[in-house]
Amino acid sequence: MRDLNTKPLILLGAGGHAKVVAEALRLSGRKIAGVTDPYKPSGTHFCGAPLLTEEYFISNHPPGKVELVNGLGAIPGKHRRREVGQRMRQLGYRFASVIHPSAVIANDAGLAEGTQVMAGAVIQPGVTVGVDTIVNTGVCIDHDCKIAANCHLAPGVVLSGGVIIGENVHLGTGSSVIQNIKVGSGSIVAAGSTLYKDIPRGVKYIQSRPERTVNIGE
Repeated sequence: MRDLNTKPLILLGAGGHAKVVAEALRLSGRKIAGVTDPYKPSGTHFCGAPLLTEEYFISNHPPGKVELVNGLGAIPGKHRRREVGQRMRQLGYRFASVIHPSAVIANDAGLAEGTQVMAGAVIQPGVTVGVDTIVNTGVCIDHDCKIAANCHLAPGVVLSGGVIIGENVHLGTGSSVIQNIKVGSGSIVAAGSTLYKDIPRGVKYIQSRPERTVNIGE
């Protein structure tokens, strides 16, 4: 499961998520050869690696000689991270997976190219995770969940067994999904929500506050 490739890495992006990714790579013993970000000046450094223009990186680091790491954050309703991944693959590049050393991953779990598993995450047996999906800090994915490509499971998300998540889904910080629930492609689940029923594709789900509380034993 862990990416044993030793090709030099080029990190795309120099923001907050890129910092987290860079630290996971450092702890895993992988060195970043360079970083590209159109909003940061070339010739400076980010997390110890030189900032390069995209033109310089492409002309000096052809596909097959390096691997890329997508350091762009996944923002609900925005598609820049996905678009960058698609564009660079069209140029022939491959994306490395990033797995923090503290993550616990079952031996039979399937992680696709470009998957990122952050600190303290737990991925149980029978789980599959799609291309470029982020399993962020402290996420817990129980047995037999199927998570499609380009999803973001924000910090603290919990999935019970048998959950199915479609492509391009954002599960907000601290949200939970009970067993055997399906979440349709392109949907956004707000932070702190708990899903007790299937969610169709392309919706924004915000769990409403209960109208009243019930004492135990009532």
